[in-house]
Amino acid sequence: MSSETPQDRPNGDRVNVIDTATAAHNLPRMLQRFRAGQAEPLIFGDSGQPEGVVIPFDRWEQLEELAADAEQAAEVREVTRRRLATNRVEDNVSADELAEEFGWNLDSDNEPPAAR
Repeated sequence: MSSETPQDRPNGDRVNVIDTATAAHNLPRMLQRFRAGQAEPLIFGDSGQPEGVVIPFDRWEQLEELAADAEQAAEVREVTRRRLATNRVEDNVSADELAEEFGWNLDSDNEPPAAR
């Protein structure tokens, strides 16, 4: 019986799932591959179902940063949605009024405004 099972993902990609025992046996070799700059993940699980992934640490850090950015963007969208739902027209401020309030010249400022 093969220790590798192809798995079709919902997005159309195909991954190979390694059984857990084989994945554990191959961890030292995976570390050597990562050190050599080969970042292809090791996907493992039982019964041919993907349950875990081993990736290089720097790739994990990138994913953590992207996840934090996505979480912040979702929060901004939600705050914006709530504010728009409760916004009154008389509370609106034009970009020109906002710029004036902060001392920005929208026609000529190429640099951020100096701190006051």
